[in-house]
Amino acid sequence: MSSSTFGGPFQERLGAAWFASSTWGWFVGIGAALALLGVIATVNLVMATLAAIVIIAASLFAGGLLMFLHAFGVRRWGWALLWGACGLLYVAAAAFVLYDPLYAAIFLTFWLALLFAMSGIMRILVAAVRRHRGWGWAVASGVISLAAAVLVASGWPANAVWVLGVFLAVDFMVQGAMLVAIGLALRTPPHLVR
Repeated sequence: MSSSTFGGPFQERLGAAWFASSTWGWFVGIGAALALLGVIATVNLVMATLAAIVIIAASLFAGGLLMFLHAFGVRRWGWALLWGACGLLYVAAAAFVLYDPLYAAIFLTFWLALLFAMSGIMRILVAAVRRHRGWGWAVASGVISLAAAVLVASGWPANAVWVLGVFLAVDFMVQGAMLVAIGLALRTPPHLVR
């Protein structure tokens, strides 16, 4: 449909302004709640790590259940067995994570350090080879990822009881601040909305 169907670009902007003015409060409220959860998580990082482990286990369980259900919709037996087996592996991984959360935290912290190291190296290499505009920021980001990897790996496995909690808390605070900023940016003066 063309923009003239709905009254032209002015009408579309007016509709967007109405949407923004009617939803900005939700962004601010949810963002503030997430930021508050992040602050609360910093009070007890061990419990935040346990919460992160439970979230991971729930995600694994849900993914496994969906894969297992998908196996019934696949037409070929070979693929159905593969999807079913993958679903069962996900459910088994979720059960293991819930059975021994400390070992799961140690395992995930190790892989987190490895992930940071690999992503940091890749960002530095891509920035050095491509040298596009702003490549220095990519190098800085890679160096920060490498520093985080060294920091996490240097205290492993003892730091596994709190590292995931720190990442969960920081993620909640950053996501909350982002949503508050978006909400405040969406707020429009009342005289522009009818």
